[in-house]
Amino acid sequence: MRGLHAYHVEANGWKDLGYNFVVDKCGTVFEGRRGGADRAVMGAHTYGFNRETAGIAVIGMYTDSSAASAATTAVARVAAWKLGQYDGDPAGTTTLTAGADGVDFTGRRFTAKQDYSFSRISGHRDGFNTQCPGGALYAQLPAIRGHAAGPVAGLAITSVTGAALSGTSHHTRADITVRWSATTPAAFVTKYELLVDGRSVASTTGGATSAAATLTAGSHKVQVRATHQSGRTSVSATATVVADRTAPVFTTKPSLSLRTGTVNTAAVPIALKWKASDAVLLRDVRLTAPVAGTYGPTVTTASHTAKSAVATAWRMTAYDRAGNASAASVTGTPVILQESSAKRSGTWTTKSSAGYLGGGSYASGTKNAALTWTFTGRSVAWVVSRAATSGQAYVYVDGAKVATVDLKSSTTLYRQAIWTKSWTSSAKHTVKIVVVGTKGRPTLTTDGLVYLR
Repeated sequence: MRGLHAYHVEANGWKDLGYNFVVDKCGTVFEGRRGGADRAVMGAHTYGFNRETAGIAVIGMYTDSSAASAATTAVARVAAWKLGQYDGDPAGTTTLTAGADGVDFTGRRFTAKQDYSFSRISGHRDGFNTQCPGGALYAQLPAIRGHAAGPVAGLAITSVTGAALSGTSHHTRADITVRWSATTPAAFVTKYELLVDGRSVASTTGGATSAAATLTAGSHKVQVRATHQSGRTSVSATATVVADRTAPVFTTKPSLSLRTGTVNTAAVPIALKWKASDAVLLRDVRLTAPVAGTYGPTVTTASHTAKSAVATAWRMTAYDRAGNASAASVTGTPVILQESSAKRSGTWTTKSSAGYLGGGSYASGTKNAALTWTFTGRSVAWVVSRAATSGQAYVYVDGAKVATVDLKSSTTLYRQAIWTKSWTSSAKHTVKIVVVGTKGRPTLTTDGLVYLR
């Protein structure tokens, strides 16, 4: 500052600094020619156009490098202040009368006493043949005009915390915090407001970047409104936020049934089934015990295994997008009935192998030979061994024929639950298997029955 002052006063012979204001790279504003902060003091900054103008110098070289944000913000604040004294729009234009003949940086010529149009915030080069303020800083003038004139630019919601995003909607139980950003510096912002369905529910200072709100149940349009120091307002794009306090429901409670697959005493194949729904949007259903699993909103069944002779509780929780939850569970005990516990008719032979449940099984190729089990349960599975020479069997449930099952397999398989049936509740049932006596492969090997209680 002292160097600039000395140059203008001592070298040029002026009575004071030519600029009305000087701004350094940190955004510090210095008064230049005395009294110009609040009065119309004519400076000496743009030959031919010193009248009815104020000159702001930015210390530095800006031919290639842009000025710091702090500096351009300071320039915009000073310009807004000075123009505001005379109701001048920083983004507008005005007409100035040339005080002398001259030419600008682009070659436009001026004739004394003639009128010429200028942007209200112009560069030195617009009125005189100079590179000043430098190409890089000159390119920043549109942003400076925007900062000074308003409205707040680049206003956008950046996040909605306390809510989960699904598609284009945010889901919350009630409380949200909305965060936003803007390209206009906070110094030009009078206030921000959080709008819910067009109504202001929270107001903050211009330096704030978030606000909280509690929403009533239902879908809401959330926006942020910014008020510029000029009084102009801008509004962000809309964020849809759905407030939901109602927990999802299990429209079909979890249930267990036996399924086909390989049976072991420590791993009996079971199917877990359920249906859940939500008034707004179901997120997922989670299995929390005896193992963990997460299932999408359209999934209604899962395959698992359970230990035999052990009562196991299967616990599930349904979650909606807002975080509401409801729980349900079902308990089941798989029970293995060895073939030896069945009532026999016809000829059956005993087979021994480590591959069989309990180390043994029954086999028969005699037509109409039968085994009958009686149990009390809600699901049942017939367990067999399978091979390329295995035959067929008729299956009767509670005296009625329900299936013809073919045990043939290209590979040898042990402990296979080949046929299953389930009921909605536990009751006493009988299952009878009858040898068909299939031509060329009459023999079948049974490894017992499993039921679920």
